Order: sequence, then structure tokens, then C-alpha cells
Amino acid sequence: MALKRNALGRGLDSLISMGDIRTDGSSAISEIEISRIVPNPDQPRRTFDEDTLEELASSIRELGVVQPLTLRLGEDGDYQIIAGERRWRAARKAGLFTVPAYVRTVSDTEMTEMALIENIQREDLNSIEVALGFKKLIDTYHLTQERLSERLGKKRATIANHLRLLRLPAEIQLGLRDRKLDMGHARAILAIDDPKLQLKIYQRILKEGLSVRAVEELGRKLSGEQGDSNVRQNKEKSSEIAALEKDFTDLFTMPVTVKRTSNGKGSVTLKFESEEQFRKLVETFRRLQS
Repeated sequence: MALKRNALGRGLDSLISMGDIRTDGSSAISEIEISRIVPNPDQPRRTFDEDTLEELASSIRELGVVQPLTLRLGEDGDYQIIAGERRWRAARKAGLFTVPAYVRTVSDTEMTEMALIENIQREDLNSIEVALGFKKLIDTYHLTQERLSERLGKKRATIANHLRLLRLPAEIQLGLRDRKLDMGHARAILAIDDPKLQLKIYQRILKEGLSVRAVEELGRKLSGEQGDSNVRQNKEKSSEIAALEKDFTDLFTMPVTVKRTSNGKGSVTLKFESEEQFRKLVETFRRLQS
């Protein structure tokens, strides 16, 4: 099933102005030797379908490269691809020696942004590649989601939704990468906290071709069954938990709540209501450490 995406609100053209293009002679487009062009190591797109590359190569043999690449001149004299790696790969297959290109002077940040925008606009990226592109920009250049939203002209909620995909189990992320399910299915799966349940639903999607609505209903059903199981187990352990809460409350002289789930996870919450209680809590911890 194909992944549907909206184009970025801010176009690639808004980041690439003709006034910034470095040209040879009077033309705005230069012919660059293919042997001097290298891929962008931060290219967000990771997979290139060989069949479609061969189709594009056949077209290039007949018509040439219709849309110029966008390149950056590196310090070693080679050109790094900002946009157009697929065209470059196909041109090599077609046996071309040169390709038409714009040559730009851009920073590393701008280069990464342009590569991401160009691919999303052309709908060449799957949702995981988009998410990894967003994450790389955030991590490398210390951006907030809000700032990234401003830079790319994309809604903050869209960026957040893509980043959440990276919390899914690796098997489901691979399914998204290979377009075995779409963003709607992934968001429905993310509503479930248990990774085992997430994988169980993912397998059902592959086997039964479930719709997004069916996945949402299945998630509620399975979560409800798990919740009932947790309730039964909690009842069995309620006396033990209550005893622990009382012991902790007596020790710290403040209300303590203990929560535990069926998979062994949980939390211990200490509630203090004044600065004095907080200081006493700190003193108790230090006393226990000594």
C-alpha cells in the first residue's frame, strides 16, 4: 500500500534562488563531469529501486537529463549532490560523461535541508527516511521541533508524528520503509504501548490487509484484554503493594504510591507538599546512602 504524503509548505525553490547560482560562461546551467560528482553522505534517501533506475536510464539515453542536478563544489574539487542523486545514478547507467547542473555555495545545514525537501516534494522518501532526516537535522544542528518547523515550512505536529515512528519496533520500521503499511496504520499502532502487541497487530496487517479503522479497533480490543489481565494480576498483588506503600510512607514521612504493570515495569511516586518536606526527603536519601 502506497504511503501518501503532502508536499512541504515551503518549496525547494524558496531555498534555491537564481542569484546564488554559480555559473560557467553565460549559462545558468553548467555541464559537469559525472566522474567528479559524489553522493551526499547525509542524503536522507537510502534505497534506490534498480528497476525504476533502469527505466530512467533508458529515458535519459533517448532524451538526456531533462531536469538539472543541484550540486555543491567541495574543497577537494569534487561536486557533492544536493538534489538529483537518482538522476546521477541513472545517467551513469546510461553511459553519459556529463550532466547538466546548478552549482551552489551552501552550508552543511542548508545542504541537508535541501536534500530532505527535494526528496519529500518528489515523494521519493518513505516515512522512516523522512523521520530520520528530521532527527538528523535536530540532533546535528541542535534544533527544536518548533525551529525545524519554521526552517522547513512544515507543521510541528507533522514533524512530531514522524519522529514518533522511530519509537516503533525495528520490524515495523522496516515495514514502513518498504511501504508494507502506511502512516495511518503506524499512528494506530503507536496508540498501543506494549511492543509485543504492536508486533502482533503488525503481523495481522500484513496477513489480513487490515484498514486503519480495523487496526484502531483491534488495538482497543487487545489493549482492553491486556488491561483486564493487569487488573487480575494487580488484585492478586494489591496486598503486597499496599504493604510496600505503607512501609515507604512510614520511611519518608510522606505519601508514597507504587504502581506496577504485568511486564514488571512501574513507578514509585513520592509526593511532598512543602519545601520543608522536600528537605526532609533529601536528608533521608543522604542518610540511606551513608
